[in-house]
Amino acid sequence: MADSRHPADPTSVSARFAVRLVPRGGADRVDGVSDEGVLQARVSAPAVGGAANAALVRLVAEELDVSRSSVRLVAGATGRLKLIVVDGLSPQGIARRWPGIKV
Repeated sequence: MADSRHPADPTSVSARFAVRLVPRGGADRVDGVSDEGVLQARVSAPAVGGAANAALVRLVAEELDVSRSSVRLVAGATGRLKLIVVDGLSPQGIARRWPGIKV
């Protein structure tokens, strides 16, 4: 039985986008979208033990008003450039929230 959140399920809706994360950035916030279409975010958590990644997932979920379980970090766990997948939202929904983002 397939998990309905996986992209292999043709009925699932998800959006994938890049995030440039600044850990220990003083506050948890989205700073906007770069000219390259990458979401710019900062979190107050340090990049130790996955704390900054967990804070990023919480931040994206809050910003998009979705559950934390709908937001997944799929690449870039140890770098500043991350790849995020949000299940249950279309690419158009993400682009409406953050104009200029490359989804």
